[in-house]
Amino acid sequence: MRNAKRIKFDSRYPSIEALRAKAKKRIPGFAFDYLDGGCNEEVNIKKNTDEIRQVELKPDYLTKYPGLSLQTELFGRTYDSPFGIAPVGLQGLMWPKASEILAKASLDYNIPFILSTVTTMSIEKASEITEGRAWFQLYHPTENEVRNDMLKRAEAAGCEVLVLLCDVPTFGFRAKEIQNGLSMPPKMTLSNFVQIFGRPQWAWETLLNGQPNFETLKPYMPKNLNLKHLGLFMDAMFSKRMNEEKIAPIRDSWKGKIVLKGVATEVDAAKAIKLGLDGIIVSNHGGRQLDAGESTIKPLTRIAKEYGSDIKVMMDSGIRSGPDVARSLASGAQFTFMGRSFMYGVSALGKKGGDHTISLLQTQLSQVMEQLGCTQVSDLPKHLI
Repeated sequence: MRNAKRIKFDSRYPSIEALRAKAKKRIPGFAFDYLDGGCNEEVNIKKNTDEIRQVELKPDYLTKYPGLSLQTELFGRTYDSPFGIAPVGLQGLMWPKASEILAKASLDYNIPFILSTVTTMSIEKASEITEGRAWFQLYHPTENEVRNDMLKRAEAAGCEVLVLLCDVPTFGFRAKEIQNGLSMPPKMTLSNFVQIFGRPQWAWETLLNGQPNFETLKPYMPKNLNLKHLGLFMDAMFSKRMNEEKIAPIRDSWKGKIVLKGVATEVDAAKAIKLGLDGIIVSNHGGRQLDAGESTIKPLTRIAKEYGSDIKVMMDSGIRSGPDVARSLASGAQFTFMGRSFMYGVSALGKKGGDHTISLLQTQLSQVMEQLGCTQVSDLPKHLI
C-alpha cells in the first residue's frame, strides 16, 4: 500500500464552499456556470446536499477510544480514505490541466480517480500519472468498433475498474450552458470573451497549456472540425441510452471490475446484480439530468438496505464535506465520490487544489469520527439515528 502524502490544508479555504467562492472569482463565468450549474430550475442540486444533511449521527462519548482509521478496502485495493474523485467532463475548461492535477493528487493520497470519456485527458495519460490505478468511465459509443477500441485502450493502460454510465439517455436541458454557448454545437459569444479578459490568470494558463480538447476521443474525430461539425460529431458519437443488451457483451469481454454509475432505483440495482456487475454508484449526475428526480441519499438508503450484501453500493452527487461523507457512509454507502468539490479546489488553487481538497476532507471526516467515537468507516452505520 502506498503511504498517503499528508499536508496541512490552506486555512484561508477551510470548506468546499470557500473553495467554490474563490473559484467563482478566478475562472470565467461560462466555465463556472458549466461546473456549478444543473438542469432546468436547478432544484435537485440544492436538494442533493440539503437532504444528505438531514441525516443525523449519534456520538458515543464514554467508550474507550483507541483512535481511528480512514482506510477502506474496495475491489481488492486498500485506499487511504473512503472517498474518490468522480468523473467530470471538460475538466480542462474550468482550469488548465485540471485532470492531470487531480490524477496526481489521487496517486499521492491513495484514493480512486475516475476518468470521463469526455474530459480533457487521455486514458493513456491518466494511466501514466496514476501508475495504472485510474478507473475509466465509458460513455457508450454508437459504433461497437469504437467501444471495443476504447475498452482495449483502457485494458492496455491497466485500468482495473470500468465505469458504465446509465443516466444520460439524453443530454440535460441546462439553461446556463445554452446561454453561454456551451451547448452542442458550442460557440464563443462576445460575453464569453469579456469574461476571459476579466480572468487574466486563467487566460494566461490556458494560453500556456493550449486549448482543452477531448483527448480520449481524438483518434475517432475527423481532423480540423469546426465548432458546428464538432457538435454534430459529439451528438452522433454516443448512443446515450444504456440497456442490458449493451452491458452484457461488455461484461463478457472486460476482465476487470465493472461499476454501473447513475443508478437511482432498486429495479436498476437488481438488474446490475443480475448482469454480474461488481458495483453501482447511486447518482443523479450531480443534478444535471433530471431536476424532478429524487436526491441521491433517498434511493441510496433503500438500495443499500436491500442489496448492500450483494454488490458494492457507492454514491456521488451532493457530497460537499467530510460530514457529508460520514452521513452517506452511515446511510449505507460503502464508498463515496465527489466531482464538483474537487473541481472547486483546482479552479480555486490550481496545482495545489487537489492536495488541499483531499487534506481538507480527510481532516473534516476524521474530526467527525473522533467526535462520534467511531474507529473505522465501516462502523459509521452504527452511529446512524
